[in-house]
Amino acid sequence: MFFKKYLISVLSLLFFLSSIIVAQEEEMTEEEWEAEMSRLGARKQALEQEISTLNSDIENLKSMDIKSFEECTNELYALVGATKSDVDNFRNAVNELDGKIRRKEGPKADRQKDLDALKMNKISALPEFFDKVHSQMQRSLDAWVEEPQEIMYTVVKGDHLWGIAKKKEHYGNGFAWPVIYKANRDQIKDPDLIYPKQVFKVPKLTEEEKAKYEKLRANYKPAPVQ
Repeated sequence: MFFKKYLISVLSLLFFLSSIIVAQEEEMTEEEWEAEMSRLGARKQALEQEISTLNSDIENLKSMDIKSFEECTNELYALVGATKSDVDNFRNAVNELDGKIRRKEGPKADRQKDLDALKMNKISALPEFFDKVHSQMQRSLDAWVEEPQEIMYTVVKGDHLWGIAKKKEHYGNGFAWPVIYKANRDQIKDPDLIYPKQVFKVPKLTEEEKAKYEKLRANYKPAPVQ
């Protein structure tokens, strides 16, 4: 319908221009005027033929059995052996894992296993998921530099567990010293006695441990000075 209206408008414009030419025929020779009218007549005939072709195309489209968007979507899902419910569940799994990767919720190796499982699912071949699952999320994982679960620290003269835990590169909180003590019980018999050149493991704190020792620090009130 749009094309039909467009072409009719063009025809109207051409005839309007023709009337202008007729009005100005005193300024044109008879041969020039006849040539212009012949050209416009040919153009009119071509446009009418285009209208006829478009009308024929419209009638053909009306006779076609055009499927609804939902029907086409279901056929696409059937190609990968899935139902709408399966795709919805897969979409939720993709979004959940994408969030974990962005937040760097480790271990990284576990997130890679989760992503590999999504890649193996045929649903990942659907246009909605293919680039995200097979490219974007993998790039995010590859760029993820995972912090070590523990670091090693060599004791120097004057060290104590409180001071080691309080170091900025460790916990930044002396109250977390029991974590170092528990991780090195094979070397530490008395937490008040550690020796230079001993090599201790300093484990990474869990979120629960961080909250626990931060609360202890926040609630600590030193004894008043006498």
